[in-house]
Amino acid sequence: MSQSVYIKHVPNTKKLTVLFLSYVSMTIGFGLLFWTAYPILSFEISQQLDSYDRYLSPVKTVIKNSTNDVLGSSTALSQNVRQFIQVQDWFPSRPQKLATDQSSIPYTHFWISIPKLSIKNAQVGVGGEDLSKELIHYLPTSAPGDYGSVNIFGHSTLPQLYNVKDYKTIFTYLPNLSIGDTIQVNAGDQQYEYEVFDMFVVKPDQVSVLEPKYDASYLTLITCVPPGTFWNRLVVKSKLKYLPFKGEAKKG
Repeated sequence: MSQSVYIKHVPNTKKLTVLFLSYVSMTIGFGLLFWTAYPILSFEISQQLDSYDRYLSPVKTVIKNSTNDVLGSSTALSQNVRQFIQVQDWFPSRPQKLATDQSSIPYTHFWISIPKLSIKNAQVGVGGEDLSKELIHYLPTSAPGDYGSVNIFGHSTLPQLYNVKDYKTIFTYLPNLSIGDTIQVNAGDQQYEYEVFDMFVVKPDQVSVLEPKYDASYLTLITCVPPGTFWNRLVVKSKLKYLPFKGEAKKG
């Protein structure tokens, strides 16, 4: 008659601890991946589901060595991405200092407010260099309120890291603007109000959006999208609500 012997298995505490920690680490890893990827995925999905055809407005590519360096490169290893805070590294073929020296704008800074995004009196440097300290009015040829175009660049990041008072994150929620929203500008002793009339996304080399137009007074805000990436550029175009006839005194 055969006999069976049952031996109770005693779990190895060390192995159980290692197994538990591995599952915890895996869970945290997936959580961080989702935390990082969600804003990117939600932005891309919203473009498809929210009728963002305007985000794909046709924009011609500017010839090499013109202004096609203005928006930087989307290549992960590019110098523009590694040194994204310094304007001088964004636009090596068209030095900012030269444009600033030739500018006739009578002040070095002005301020913008975007009520919908709770941005109040954000400083804009006319021909500035450091995007971590202020927004930048790039290649300043026209002042706010004048006929022409004012292009303002600002940083964005993952929404989880957003701080309205931090210039490295200030334009994170720029995609939340809509047609008809207002942008307020205080420049010199004047106040102006612009109204958003178009929003679209372009590739880094599609920069004809920066070419000046002189039939009205325009203000263009630009940042990187999806949030936390350098893949594409969101362009928000606005127009001054009231523009005096040439020779007439400017009014807010």
